[in-house]
Amino acid sequence: MADLSNFSITRLWPAANADVIQLYSLPTPNGVKVSIMLEETGLAYEPHLVDITKNETWGQEYLALNPNGKIPAIIDPNGPGGKPLALFESGAILIYLAEKSGRFLSADPATRYETIQWVMFQMAAIGPMFGQLGFFHKFAGAAYEDKRPRDRYAAESKRLLGVLETRLDDREWLVGDYSIADIATLGWVRNLVGFYGASELVDYASLRNVPAWLERGLARPAVQRGLEIPKRG
Repeated sequence: MADLSNFSITRLWPAANADVIQLYSLPTPNGVKVSIMLEETGLAYEPHLVDITKNETWGQEYLALNPNGKIPAIIDPNGPGGKPLALFESGAILIYLAEKSGRFLSADPATRYETIQWVMFQMAAIGPMFGQLGFFHKFAGAAYEDKRPRDRYAAESKRLLGVLETRLDDREWLVGDYSIADIATLGWVRNLVGFYGASELVDYASLRNVPAWLERGLARPAVQRGLEIPKRG
């Protein structure tokens, strides 16, 4: 069995099977990217629930794995050269798992970089903007009397949905076949119109392509499973 004792996080979240990928996460839009990818690829893994509502990412054990204190993160005991590899940042993890499994990232160089481009679009734009809108519409920011911050993020989120809407004209997925670009983005759109309840703010009902794409993605069995992993207590 692999020796993960050099990773202090395993003292708080012990590995039942140290020979498989260890996932430290919570089923948030960022977290489910990795659980969906693991379910889609069939790579063996062990999920550990990291409760961000209890500030569990800010302890020294977790920070030793991810100094940015965010979920998700992984340890692959069988990384490059057969050595354990720790990774944080969901986009980087998706690329790594795609290369490890040989799935959901084309080997064709042009298609590969086009796919990574759309993953970066999600990381740099979709996630931050949708997340800020969620804060100002659903969470503590909803109590702010000044609605200009909320409206700013609503307008930008609506614009970004328009980018996706145009991209999905006459195509089922963001780049060729279903890929890590779709896996990266599905959970965020789902949360925006579901959990965040921001459909009206972004005029989601006016879209045609994005809702159809979201429905196709959510119909995938691996996506349905990944959305619930790790199980909340």
